[in-house]
Amino acid sequence: MAPRFLAAAAVLALAAGLTACGSSPTESTTPEAPAATALTVWIMRDSMSDALLGTFERDFEAAHQGVTLDVQIQEWDGIGQKVTSALASNDAPDVIEVGNTQVAEYAASGGVKDLTDKVTELQGADWLPGLADPGKIDGKQFGIPWYAANRVVIYNKDLFEKAGVTAPPATRDEWIDVTTKLNAGGNQGIYLPGQNWYTLAGFIWDEGGDLALNEGGTWKGGLDSPQALAGIDFYKQLQALGEGPKDSDEANPPQADVFAKGNVAQLISSPGGAVAIEKANPELAGKLGFFPIPGKTADKPGAVFTGGSDLIIPEASKNPDLAYEVIKALAGEKFQTAMATEMSYVPNRVSLGGVLTSEGASAMAKGAANGHATPNSANWAAVEAKNVIKEYMTTYLTGTNGPAEAAKASQVIADILNTKS
Repeated sequence: MAPRFLAAAAVLALAAGLTACGSSPTESTTPEAPAATALTVWIMRDSMSDALLGTFERDFEAAHQGVTLDVQIQEWDGIGQKVTSALASNDAPDVIEVGNTQVAEYAASGGVKDLTDKVTELQGADWLPGLADPGKIDGKQFGIPWYAANRVVIYNKDLFEKAGVTAPPATRDEWIDVTTKLNAGGNQGIYLPGQNWYTLAGFIWDEGGDLALNEGGTWKGGLDSPQALAGIDFYKQLQALGEGPKDSDEANPPQADVFAKGNVAQLISSPGGAVAIEKANPELAGKLGFFPIPGKTADKPGAVFTGGSDLIIPEASKNPDLAYEVIKALAGEKFQTAMATEMSYVPNRVSLGGVLTSEGASAMAKGAANGHATPNSANWAAVEAKNVIKEYMTTYLTGTNGPAEAAKASQVIADILNTKS
């Protein structure tokens, strides 16, 4: 997971202020391990609380006599190069937590173990697609889904009440109607900056399009497809019902600070965004509500980008069977339930979404069932680094020939994705 909302920024806010649950989140057990076997596990900073990891370590070691877990906390800064180097070495850790969108890049190195034969045992049919799909390359499952977070709509209950809105919208059409009603009397119906490209991606997926497509081994940018154009047209319609800048993203200015002023009815964020809003304006505590991004019909929430983490086993692991047992426990129902209870992350299985009980977490879990990921290419990070989609969005929102700009951006994406490393 690279240092973008991706999993880090999106989910780390959710962990703030949460306390240990004191459960025993492991699933056992396996063949007796050799004496004094040490397993090295890399976990990213703040992904899990110390208490949760400590309980896992104790329970796993108790269930696997002779095994010692060495859980090493890694920093996000520079982690890509560190993992790449580890995968190319003869002294790799046994299990590594990686961002769901990073799996393709790491698997391309040939240093990640193929775990396809474990999918059925791990209940793969029930996995969140936004975590499972990025971990699957050329039909092989390299990354095992661990946890997720995604965007929801955070709204000001007082402004909804004053506008006579009694229930959150369940469809896109209702969302436009409600937001239009809220966008009056000096209030913004929604704060949506012009470069919130993860939100745009959801609208494109809802229309049946994608950001890029792999056609017979050659990538083609997807922003100029009729479906993608319909997605950005909806984005443009919604974005106009507020005063969000067309030439910046949700970080510039911080959208939580804008919302905290009290005259914004809605914004799109991970539920953890509410923490920042209430910190900026304590008077809004208890006045914030959450609902899934609406879809085209009421029976299905809007598509969302799923940020989160997968677990991989390096080919250089000296204990691949026991490494798998670690993954099996971390991805299993017992740990997933404990993790969701303590950390408010979305579990890796659709059927476990019900364990999230807070309003924000529940809305997130509902949206996660329609989760997606960015195109599964080792070069996708370069697309993001070049800000191709962000710059395109500003041009589309402010210009007069959107389809032509979409075609230009699609070609840039294709050129990047088809570049041989």
